[in-house]
Amino acid sequence: MKFVFTKHLTRDKLPVLKEFGWKVTKVKIKEIIKNSQWHGITRYGEKTAMGLVDSKHILRVIYRKENDIITVITVHIARRGKYGSTL
Repeated sequence: MKFVFTKHLTRDKLPVLKEFGWKVTKVKIKEIIKNSQWHGITRYGEKTAMGLVDSKHILRVIYRKENDIITVITVHIARRGKYGSTL
């Protein structure tokens, strides 16, 4: 399985999350996709994988899977419970 990370994610999202004190790495993103605690589909049809960052927050990863290539589009931190299944 090959992972591709968009420029938006690597140039924009990860540095901003780091500025706010969230340590989100590509390894953590891959781990959440492979072993997600929750998953879903966005309103645009992209897949989502979610996993705990701490007891009150989740990391939500939005990605596309074509053949054996996973393209990670973006990530964001959300409060646990924001998405119904994450309670």
